[in-house]
Amino acid sequence: MSTSPVTLMVARRVANGRYQDLIAWLREGEQLATDFPGYLGSGVLAPPPEDDEFQIIFRFADEQTLHAWEHSASRTAWLGRGSDLFAHPSEHRVRGIDGWFGAVGQRPPRWKQAVAIWLAFFPVSLLFNFLLGPLLSELGLLSRVFISTLILTPLMVYLFIPMSTHLLANWLNGAPQRTLPAKPFTQNR
Repeated sequence: MSTSPVTLMVARRVANGRYQDLIAWLREGEQLATDFPGYLGSGVLAPPPEDDEFQIIFRFADEQTLHAWEHSASRTAWLGRGSDLFAHPSEHRVRGIDGWFGAVGQRPPRWKQAVAIWLAFFPVSLLFNFLLGPLLSELGLLSRVFISTLILTPLMVYLFIPMSTHLLANWLNGAPQRTLPAKPFTQNR
């Protein structure tokens, strides 16, 4: 079993005429997950106007906590309540940075992944050091690095790297991709 964070990505196509019901059901699922140990965050990516497939993302601390949530009575009941709201479900798990770059077989080369991460990290790190560097200058190296990584890591993981990979999707994948209007990934802790 994994000891690193695990992301479950679920695709659901809305049933004809059930858009608002599906939205309410998805929000209920996000709220349900917040009550489980190991829950790190979740989000819903809405489809573009010409499509009907939603992407739902649930992130847990490790495989064990995700497994507990997946096999819970409350999740089973929630899935049952929503079974008539969607068609053609699909699910897959990702670990580490792989979740930012798509499914297995569709991920760009590692060098492109590194460029996308660097393009997110460099300006955020520069801005952080410009704004907070003078305040932290009196601290020792270990304290400065601790504070900067404590602040920057969640910002990078939950906001800036997903934003970078979304904005660079065409280049990363080497072919034109449809862009999805996305609700930012939210951390509900």
